[in-house]
Amino acid sequence: MQYEPIKKSLGKFFSRSLFLRKILYFLMDMLLLRTWHVKKALKKISYDLPQKSRILDAGSGLGQYTWRMSRMNNTWRIKAVDISNEQTAESHKFFMKSGLEGRVDFQILDLTCLAEKESYNLILCVDVMEHIRDDVQVLRNFYNAMITDGYLLISTPSDKGGSDAHGENDESFIDEHVRNGYGIDDITSKLSVAGFDRIETRYTYGRPGSLSWKLSMKYPVRMLNISYLFFIILPFYYLVSFPVSLILNIFDLYLNHSSGTGLLVIARKK
Repeated sequence: MQYEPIKKSLGKFFSRSLFLRKILYFLMDMLLLRTWHVKKALKKISYDLPQKSRILDAGSGLGQYTWRMSRMNNTWRIKAVDISNEQTAESHKFFMKSGLEGRVDFQILDLTCLAEKESYNLILCVDVMEHIRDDVQVLRNFYNAMITDGYLLISTPSDKGGSDAHGENDESFIDEHVRNGYGIDDITSKLSVAGFDRIETRYTYGRPGSLSWKLSMKYPVRMLNISYLFFIILPFYYLVSFPVSLILNIFDLYLNHSSGTGLLVIARKK
């Protein structure tokens, strides 16, 4: 299933004005369960970050998390990088019009080429690692780019049905993924090899979250891959499905899951 073309189309439509872009971020915050889990983790980490922290949004996409972090603390300096020229340019334009020049910097970057040393208090990487084949190199780059006691926060699909793949031969729901998901032992081992310690992992998208994802993402994306005409009926679809997804998201956020289709990882640098 092609997800990036839909993402680009949404980005273009909502980039027509500052108001529309803010509406997009609001809708993503409400609809995407991973945002709920990332927000909760970011809030917890933020209490331990000093003023004037330097933060890297590694794979910033449409800039949703950069926007959130820029509003959490006005002394933080955020670099947002992405491999997409188009998304980086659109995000840069929005943030400059929003008066955040000097606090937020957007750059085009392949994370396998990240070469900064001891620069960041926090690196955020949401739904990116599953797109990168040379993931060990990227984790090493993250480690080198962080200051001592810095944080790495990763959200990614798990191997327990992440990317909607439930067996070795299943194809990912998202064609752009190079792997269906990570096992806890797998990603912990790779982080350890890269140099990280104090690694915490937990499952997200348990049973409530998996059902919510199907209602809020899987079925709409399938419809849009058939025809963009479904954009017309999506508002009516979400009027019915969103209240259900909202309740499911709340359960997923506060329950402990023995298994789930997502992983949230926090790692520290020695």
